[in-house]
Amino acid sequence: MTGTHAGGTTGRRPEAARRSLAWRVGTPAVVLLSGALLAVSATNSEGSDLRPGRYTDLSGLVEGEAADYRKVEARYQNLSDQVDRLTGAVSDRGVRDARREIAKLRDPAGMTPRTGPGLQITLSDAPEELLDEAVERNKGLDPEQRLNLNRFVVHQQDIQAVVNALWMGGASAVTIAGQRVISTTGIRCKGPVVQLQGEPFPQPYVIEAVGDPSELYGSVAADPIVAGYRKDADNPLIEMGWSLDFEDRIEAPAYDGVVDLQYARPLG
Repeated sequence: MTGTHAGGTTGRRPEAARRSLAWRVGTPAVVLLSGALLAVSATNSEGSDLRPGRYTDLSGLVEGEAADYRKVEARYQNLSDQVDRLTGAVSDRGVRDARREIAKLRDPAGMTPRTGPGLQITLSDAPEELLDEAVERNKGLDPEQRLNLNRFVVHQQDIQAVVNALWMGGASAVTIAGQRVISTTGIRCKGPVVQLQGEPFPQPYVIEAVGDPSELYGSVAADPIVAGYRKDADNPLIEMGWSLDFEDRIEAPAYDGVVDLQYARPLG
């Protein structure tokens, strides 16, 4: 019975009981507080992350992912060169006919450079201070009166709308951030950047097109999605970045990235 008091408990048990009570009370309180903070954050962002990295240094993120992509692209180019050398050494009529057909399709497929007059369009996110003001202003409004915070950042559908309008206007070549756009080009948002053909690019997004400038401009001006974006660019509460310039000479390099065709297969 060493160390036992008359009440049958050791001298350390009341202290342990107090610690246990503190854990039982404190842990739920911390969990509830964390949940409340998450709820407030979700409410203010209206369910969108709003490019969480727009307030951080993007150069490291972009450079790291771009370096990974360049390694894959270099390996692909090396393998493609080997295939070209091997097929060029084959003395077969079928192979020669296929290579002639490929040569004819290289230009319409975007595998040759294009130069000429055209348009340059630049899209960029709204100023950070206007987004901050909108977040504060939304706190005192009913949900149906709040300004949609997604309207403060450039999304992939905004870039795609501009590119599609340029194609409709007769563009013979289109580039985004200097990268040639072809039929398999994928554009998608990934955090604070837009990913183009697997490589990340931060804003501003410079889109250039080779073609008749007046035809290109008419098509862009008539596009309803682009018109909605330009309305936000003219809105003093949002001020999305937008500029359109007529250029005497646009240089669109040949596409030199990975040609990766993916398609669905039926089950069974």
